[in-house]
Amino acid sequence: MRLMHTLAIAGLTLLLACQTVPPVTVPQTPIVQVPQVPPPKPRIALVLGGGAARGFAHVGVIRALEQEKIPIDMVVGTSVGGLIGAIYASDLSSFDLEWTAFQLEKDDLFDFGVMNAVTGMGFAKGDKLEAWVKSHIKTANIENLKIPFAAVATDLNWGYKVVLDSGSVARAIRASAAIPGVFQPVQHQGKILVDGGVVDNIPISVAKAKGADIVIAVDISGNLGNTNITNLLGVSLQATNIMFALNVEQSKKNADILITPAGIGDIGMLDFTQKKRCMQAGIEATQKSIPNIHRVIAAWVAAHTQPAAPVR
Repeated sequence: MRLMHTLAIAGLTLLLACQTVPPVTVPQTPIVQVPQVPPPKPRIALVLGGGAARGFAHVGVIRALEQEKIPIDMVVGTSVGGLIGAIYASDLSSFDLEWTAFQLEKDDLFDFGVMNAVTGMGFAKGDKLEAWVKSHIKTANIENLKIPFAAVATDLNWGYKVVLDSGSVARAIRASAAIPGVFQPVQHQGKILVDGGVVDNIPISVAKAKGADIVIAVDISGNLGNTNITNLLGVSLQATNIMFALNVEQSKKNADILITPAGIGDIGMLDFTQKKRCMQAGIEATQKSIPNIHRVIAAWVAAHTQPAAPVR
């Protein structure tokens, strides 16, 4: 009996010793899915300076930017820069811009008259310029343009810079392009206005104040030399050209990218025969600036991208 009891205990012990120890379950850390946040995009402003007939270079600048898929989120312009900028802001197509701009002739803008100069305050009234804008830009008011837009003019009475970012597109362009002594001043929004180039021919500060992160500015005011001044109109245009160029020297320093079309400095302010030459100069100058534009955009994105949150 004792033997059987001893054998039973031994067998039970052996049985227990042979049992497999159950595995220890280690709780798994759940995988945290970090949402993919798209990189921030800078708000890019295109600032177009004044320079009368040389403004066709702006058309080439816009075409090159569009071809390179550089976004334009805002346009600010003075004088002819305002005119070209408004045409683009109304349609957002460089092809349509080129088509419209190249229809423009000097006689479409300048309603010269002897009596205007004798009894008025300029050789031309500016009615034709305003009418042309109305017939070629179908959007009547600035606030309804496809992208934010502003034209810059000068308060003739007090010398203030006036930013026109609402109301009539045509009236704003007429005021912004009213070259002193050439066009009569324009009564608009309770002020007497002349060309914005008098105080700010490349209104970079306006774009910055409106929230632009990066400003691409276009300067067409270079080359002041003119030895063919023979009449009062020529005096007015040359004096205006000098005034424009001098204030550009200060304002252009604040541009993130400055585009200066080459080879158009000898084109007169009223020479509308050099449209293609100006446009090509704008294209070439912009193409040279494209690598720098991409660098500036990339640097802005890197500086404004938040580092990825650690996975816990």
